[in-house]
Amino acid sequence: MRKIRLYIASSLDGYIARTSGDVDWLFTDADYGYTEFLAQVDTILMGNKTYQQVLGFGEYPYKGKQVFVFSNTLPGQKDNNNVEFIGGDLNEFVNNLRQSPGGDIWLVGGSEIIHYFLKHSLIDELILSIHPIILGDGISLIVKDASLQTSLKFKTVKTYESGLLQVSYDL
Repeated sequence: MRKIRLYIASSLDGYIARTSGDVDWLFTDADYGYTEFLAQVDTILMGNKTYQQVLGFGEYPYKGKQVFVFSNTLPGQKDNNNVEFIGGDLNEFVNNLRQSPGGDIWLVGGSEIIHYFLKHSLIDELILSIHPIILGDGISLIVKDASLQTSLKFKTVKTYESGLLQVSYDL
């Protein structure tokens, strides 16, 4: 069965983006394992808000990957980036996807889709790059919900001279 991996960055205070969705605070001075991680996945999942944000980054970063965007308003549509919009029963879609042949699956974000995947125990691994910056406000990595209590199994931690910590857990 294919693994779903949440590979994401956050500020020290737990935000994945500014309130505006901007991620200008992310370190770009090094790769931090991104290229190696991206080579292990052939399928990418994300919410529509995140996808719209990605489109503003310039060149589309996921060429050659199968990309599914979860959207309540655009299900069944495709766009010029060969992205397919998915709506309806996400559990059934994700479980079928996990059973299909292929490499690992990257859950990109944002917080609403991460919440859904956590709530339904659909994440196998969490790789969190914690940037040494306090934003004070923004879009939280984890939506506050007491029913989400989940125990994680520590795998590894990598430290970088920039102060960035990359922690990996199995769920």
